[in-house]
Amino acid sequence: MRVLCPMILAAAVLVALIPSPARADLGVGVIAGEPTGFSFKWWNEGGTAVDAAIGWSLGDENLYVHSDYLWPYTIKAGNIGGGAPLYYGIGARVVLHDDRDATIGVRIPVGLDYMFDNGRVDIFVEIAPILTMIPEGDFDLSGGLGMRFYF
Repeated sequence: MRVLCPMILAAAVLVALIPSPARADLGVGVIAGEPTGFSFKWWNEGGTAVDAAIGWSLGDENLYVHSDYLWPYTIKAGNIGGGAPLYYGIGARVVLHDDRDATIGVRIPVGLDYMFDNGRVDIFVEIAPILTMIPEGDFDLSGGLGMRFYF
């Protein structure tokens, strides 16, 4: 039961974030770092985005899931052939452990997301301080480098 509740919570968050046809483009790709796994990003019509990742926590090889609501801040990059939006946001992280209770915390990601001119590929780098709240208060840090293809 200790593992089942966080798994249900993580599944509910991911299902709630599945884009409807009214939403903008969907990006699917990979992220390397903390976590290492798959990355998803949905651009909303208002210019905000929701991202999620599922993968492995390199520290102790546990299942890692996070999702964030993001606000972009575009840096003008006309001379390099695209835009480079800085982004920041707030979200949640769940790490499921084999030998102890899951850890759940609040993420505050900040990153740089370069979208190529064709609008079908982006590369990103981010860092996110995390305030772990369950099972006990703690501070952590995650970050990664990744690439996504948009459909």
